Amino acid sequence: MTANLNRRKTFFAKGRKIGTFLLAAGICLGPLVALAQTQIYDSKTRKWVDFDKKSARKYYARNKLPPEAFRRQVVPFRTAEPPGTIVIDGNQHFLYLTQPGGQAIRYGIGVGREGFGWAGIVRIGRTAEWPTWTPPAEMVARDPNAAKWAAGMPGGPDNPLGARALYLYEGDNDTIYRIHGTVEPWTIGLDVSSGCIRMNNDDIVDLHSRVAIGAKVIVLMQGAALYKGV
Repeated sequence: MTANLNRRKTFFAKGRKIGTFLLAAGICLGPLVALAQTQIYDSKTRKWVDFDKKSARKYYARNKLPPEAFRRQVVPFRTAEPPGTIVIDGNQHFLYLTQPGGQAIRYGIGVGREGFGWAGIVRIGRTAEWPTWTPPAEMVARDPNAAKWAAGMPGGPDNPLGARALYLYEGDNDTIYRIHGTVEPWTIGLDVSSGCIRMNNDDIVDLHSRVAIGAKVIVLMQGAALYKGV
């Protein structure tokens, strides 16, 4: 984590500095910076460039992979949390699965779009392979495409939850939020969802194989509403 902070100072040089620290169970992200949108490093021009929905589609069409920063990799990670904890840095679009020896597996993620971000401490209540998607009542009310699946969409390659889902609970209550796969892998690195954390299918299959029911999940996101009950 410490090594990443130096990169972030460069990455966020044009952003607006926030004079606070985010602390969660021994995790220090340092003075963070808010950006209007995601940026990625262009190795050809050696410059940071905006990464929005349009450029993300083009990048994925060319490479069939997300940008290198959002690909699964093992990174240094300093935390007081035990191995097996999930830490989500929503602002930077990273999910960390803590490992022994001061390391973590880092995955790229898509997070909630404006007005749908949240933060808090929850746990994995259950998991599913090729899960059924049942949109919540709020989504059914505002989205005609979701309304036709109000009774549930069977799992499969066209299902919005993708290949696996980790269901996030607060105590014994389902929060309605999930960490899940996606049929839109080009959206990794963007603010696109209704609050769920999305990963490409290869990554959610990998994460699903490593986590335990009951695992702690810490969600950090500047400017987000704190999940009620936390």
